[in-house]
Amino acid sequence: MLNISKNRIKDLLPFSDAKSLVLSHPQQLGYKRVKILAWVIAFFFLLLFLPWTQNIRSKGYVTALRPDQRPQTIHSIIPGRIERWYVAEGDYVQAGDTILRISEVKDEYFDSLLLPRTQQQVDAKALSAESYGEKVIALQSQISALEKNNVLKIQQAKNYLENTRFKVQSDSISFVQAKVNYDIGKYQLDRAEQLSKEGLISVTSLEGRRLKFQEVQANLIAAENKWMSSKNEFITAKIDLNAIDNEYKDKVAKAKSEMFTAMSSQFDAEATVTKLENQYSNYQQRSQYRYILAPQNGFIAKAIQVGIGETIKEGAEIVNIVPANAALAVEMFVQPVDLPLINLFNDVPVWYELWRQLNGFPADYYTQEEKDKTATSDK
Repeated sequence: MLNISKNRIKDLLPFSDAKSLVLSHPQQLGYKRVKILAWVIAFFFLLLFLPWTQNIRSKGYVTALRPDQRPQTIHSIIPGRIERWYVAEGDYVQAGDTILRISEVKDEYFDSLLLPRTQQQVDAKALSAESYGEKVIALQSQISALEKNNVLKIQQAKNYLENTRFKVQSDSISFVQAKVNYDIGKYQLDRAEQLSKEGLISVTSLEGRRLKFQEVQANLIAAENKWMSSKNEFITAKIDLNAIDNEYKDKVAKAKSEMFTAMSSQFDAEATVTKLENQYSNYQQRSQYRYILAPQNGFIAKAIQVGIGETIKEGAEIVNIVPANAALAVEMFVQPVDLPLINLFNDVPVWYELWRQLNGFPADYYTQEEKDKTATSDK
């Protein structure tokens, strides 16, 4: 309505009865709303210049400073079958408390007397090794006795050889003497026969010379035989001396062969004892792994393997445990653009912070020199 005419409808017909006309008629309340809106805009504009401490947002989680204080999973070292649970989820356990017990599932460990019987095998092999050791000592003593006996026998044989050599020399001299006597006797017999032919001696004397020559001849043969016998004894003594040494070497070689065989058997038995002892230690240690123990003080968070009779594999996860006393810390990720704010924050106007966030600029931060200057100016 342009209000050109001076005749106004509202003077003739009041608008109070027409609500739509009342709403369309300008009132003083509209100006108030505009003024309020202007003040609100001015207030928010002033807020843009207020100081604002810059901050950042980051995602993270609570953890422990030390790795051994963080939640951990307990594994089974050996495969087995769950026989009994001693704790429930949420229970507090101390280090060394039994969490559950498992039984063996491999047939080589089913024997309930496995450890005693393995110990019996160890003892038996140890006695066997000890017996072989004693046999080695006995053979060493035998070899030592053979060496001593050989020295005596060789000395005895050498003495006998020396005696036979002297006897050969003596019999050789006797033979030479008998040969000289033979030559003299032959010369005397020849002379006697010559004299007998000439008639200078009697037949009786000649017969006497012949008898004496036969005696000398017999002595020569006996001396030669004795000398040859002495030479044979000397040769036999040499052979016996060599035979003693050869016999000694043969006996010693045989004794040493038996000794080395016994030593080999001893070492093999000792190696078997060591292997059985290692096996016994493994069995003993394995029997302790049938009980799953708490590694430290904490709370049972979750049982991964449940139920009685359930079979678990080697290295399988069994239960989660949360340490009781832990030095907690916050682990979070900060974008590189916000990394300076971790050490020093800055106060900026609100409009500047909004402008920085919209443009993705890095935040401002105080340096140590600026903080020192600010502290000096405040004084």
